[in-house]
This record gives sequence, C-alpha cells and structure tokens, in this order.
Amino acid sequence: MKNVISTSNAPGAIGPYSQAIEVNGTLYISGQVPVDPATGKVVEGGVKEQTEQVMKNIAAILEEAGYTFADVVKSTCLLSDMSNFATMNEVYGSYYKENPPARAAFAVKELPLSVLVEIETIAVK
Repeated sequence: MKNVISTSNAPGAIGPYSQAIEVNGTLYISGQVPVDPATGKVVEGGVKEQTEQVMKNIAAILEEAGYTFADVVKSTCLLSDMSNFATMNEVYGSYYKENPPARAAFAVKELPLSVLVEIETIAVK
C-alpha cells in the first residue's frame, strides 16, 4: 500500500508530486531543493549553504516517515554546475560518515527556482 509522506518541516511540493512516498518498507523522497520551509524562500549563499538546506529538508522527511540517514540506500544529486561538486560532496558526506549510500551526480542545464543543487533520496528499512 502506498503511503504519502508530508511534513511542514520541509518545503511543500511546488507541483503535482508528493514530498515522499513509502511503499513496502521503501521511502522515495522527491528531489529536494534548498528552500527554507520557514520562509518558503531559497536560502542565501552558495552551494555549501544550499546543500546544507537540502540535507536538512531530507532529514525532516526521513524523520517524518520514521527513517534516518542510516536507512538511505541511494541518492541522486543534480548540480547546476559540476564546479560545485567538491563543495556539495563535502556537505553531503558529513551526513554519511559510515556506509554511505550508492549515488549518482549530474550537472544539468537548469534546476527549479534557479538553485545550485537538488537531491533525491531512497531509503529502505
């Protein structure tokens, strides 16, 4: 059975999708952008600050669904420019000190709201 996950501690969906869907012990988190849920605005700063906010948004959704970063098995990182990879990677890696998940990282032409980074996540219990 499909369970829709939603929390006010992460930005609301800006289109026809859910923050996350849980099915059969697997949590699929939609791509998170660096929007502060308290203000509804993209956080100020560069890719470091934006990646930190993205990871906070992912943490809030994981928590709402009863998961942790230890349950994450796959991430896909989208960057507006691969020159931001090292900085994104440093922040991202701070959330996965042991047994990091599988991951892909891509540079794309453009991201929603002209942000620098978006990350989608899959977690399994």
